[in-house]
Amino acid sequence: MTKFPRFVGFLRRLRRGMQKKGVAISGRLDPSDQQRPAEPSLLEFRDHASYQQYRCENGDVLAERQRITDACKQAGERFHVRGYCDACERFVDLLVDYQGTPNARVSGQPNWRERLVCQCGLNNRMRAAIHVFRQHCSPQPNAPIYVTEQVTPLYRWLTQHFTNVVGSEYLGKTIPFGTLRDDQVRNETLGALSFSPNSFQYILSFDVLEHVPDYRLALVELHRVLRPNGTLVFSAPFIPAHAKTTVRARVDSKGEIEHLLPPEYHGDPLSDAGCLCFYHFGWDLLDTCRAVGFRDAYVVALWSREFGYLGSEQLLFVARK
Repeated sequence: MTKFPRFVGFLRRLRRGMQKKGVAISGRLDPSDQQRPAEPSLLEFRDHASYQQYRCENGDVLAERQRITDACKQAGERFHVRGYCDACERFVDLLVDYQGTPNARVSGQPNWRERLVCQCGLNNRMRAAIHVFRQHCSPQPNAPIYVTEQVTPLYRWLTQHFTNVVGSEYLGKTIPFGTLRDDQVRNETLGALSFSPNSFQYILSFDVLEHVPDYRLALVELHRVLRPNGTLVFSAPFIPAHAKTTVRARVDSKGEIEHLLPPEYHGDPLSDAGCLCFYHFGWDLLDTCRAVGFRDAYVVALWSREFGYLGSEQLLFVARK
């Protein structure tokens, strides 16, 4: 079973530490504090049971986090929350509005995961992904990295900080897979990557796997092109209360899409039509990672008022070859 802090007296320390760092109980930061905050805890969970145990044993902490998040909300259609952007390495005003979720304004709850956007263009989940990648993996500047996106602020940030980055987008049959469009965007499909085996030390894929009809085949391919001891870091729609993955749509024997639940489309940087979501993943995704050959697979959780990781915990998957 995954080991994690029991957080005995954690709530008291959380309050005391926040006050020392300039976080009032109202959720506001002291604008005079410009030093990098202390690192948030990165907790690891390898199964549903250990995560549920953590939730049960730390209800007071989780309730306090929700109270702090609620205290950051302000009147109006858009507002800013002060926080430290790990990508920019400075305190910034993070934009929050009510985009990204139907009826979000009616419910009064912004989509915290998709908002809290820095001036660099990175939102909450993207900034958290960079944080986990740098702090959890400690990549060298020249490490070979493949990221399954190329026309995004995240890709631009990676190319500014690492010298050996390959990105791609799914361009369909417009050009052959493994080739570049006129604007140098590479076309790849996760079910049949064009790269040679053992090509990359790290692979990063954020909110892409749910759009692949056969996600198991995609994991097989990602494992194939990773080097021995390489690491895959990824995110996807994940329901931590669910042990099993929910299949929302599938491709039938005729190659046609069959909707098992009402169609759900996510934003697509290449098309206004959006991308169909095939899955909402559960904890069995870790079992699939292990089944295709990864020697270890787990979920990393982090939350931080100071870094602007508000709302529910940011949950990212890590799989090691």
